[in-house]
Amino acid sequence: MKRRRLLGLALALASASAVRAQSLDPRAGSFFRAIIQDNASVLRDLLLEGVDPNLRNDRGMPGLVLALHEDRPHAAQVLMNSPRLDPNELDTAGESALMMAALKGNLPVAQRLMALGARVNKPGWSPLHYAATGGHPRMIELLLQHGAQVNAHSPNDTTPLMMAAQYGTPATLTALLRAGADVNARNQQGLTALNFAQRGERPDAIKILAAALRASQPTPLGHW
Repeated sequence: MKRRRLLGLALALASASAVRAQSLDPRAGSFFRAIIQDNASVLRDLLLEGVDPNLRNDRGMPGLVLALHEDRPHAAQVLMNSPRLDPNELDTAGESALMMAALKGNLPVAQRLMALGARVNKPGWSPLHYAATGGHPRMIELLLQHGAQVNAHSPNDTTPLMMAAQYGTPATLTALLRAGADVNARNQQGLTALNFAQRGERPDAIKILAAALRASQPTPLGHW
């Protein structure tokens, strides 16, 4: 998906933080095969044998992030059931399991992750950016209910509203604007959400944002 490749590239460039090296556990291969095959039984047995549920593959992707990225629901459930799971593990691009659930609009998984302590806000790209990119207004509302910062800034100060303007839906824009998203904000390139909508050739978004910009301007004295 083009939008995900763009986000992934931006994250990879922005996040040079070191991550824990892949475990030398000889069962790692079986662990990741079970995830890809969505084999809950084998995966559960491996965890009972002591395999770390937070293992990373050779691309630095934790098991749960991989399961959600590849839409392996049974594997994801087994991993989330493990008391040793760290729901805030990040891949090498800085993506968390909650960010992946937000991008895909997976409300039940997002709710479970937050119940497990997944961070709704994090430096740089956030779950709300991903929900806005994926075009999921209900996910946006859920994250906001759990304290997501509506004007969260990416490493180059891009906001969720800007991502929704270029990649999301009118409903995602409306949800963010109702929650107080700053329609006048600019990123480090000087671009506003309206500029993002224009760049993406999104006429519905342009109309919504142009109206929001007009409404945000102070009323001149003498005009009612």
